[in-house]
Amino acid sequence: MSWKPGDRREGHDAMVRVDQAGEYGATRIYAGQLAVMGDRTPAARTINGMANQEERHRAFFDAMIARRGVRPTILQPFWNVAGFALGAATAAMGPAAAMACTAAVETEIDRHYKRQLDELGASDPELSGAVAQFRDEELEHLDTAIASGAETALAYPLLSGLIRAGCRAAIAISKRI
Repeated sequence: MSWKPGDRREGHDAMVRVDQAGEYGATRIYAGQLAVMGDRTPAARTINGMANQEERHRAFFDAMIARRGVRPTILQPFWNVAGFALGAATAAMGPAAAMACTAAVETEIDRHYKRQLDELGASDPELSGAVAQFRDEELEHLDTAIASGAETALAYPLLSGLIRAGCRAAIAISKRI
């Protein structure tokens, strides 16, 4: 059977593609932060814990892409560099900026996963179950980032706004390309 534009499967494929790209990007952000911070600070230990969860999320979507035959985004090399650079830059600004990055990213991921859950309903229990679980964990990351001083970062509103806009653009692009 051939699939036509607008078919439900195409929408689910785009969800899997963008979710894998997003989780991959998150692992790269944390890798950049940890490359700058090392293991010298309490923030680095917190970031390492969140990075481990993101790695598990990415591995799940990697497997789903392979199992379902979904074409991954061709922009993965770009997300590799951009994610690492964002992580390194925010870590270089200090622990509060690193946490501000996490808070901004997780705010957008929460909105993104909520929209997906609304769209999925009960149509794809495997995907919706994973998205619901991962959303809960992303919200924990957001709470951790705020509790760890994200909002005290220099120029927090500007930094957060720029990162959130970048996330929205990355989501839109990765759905299609």
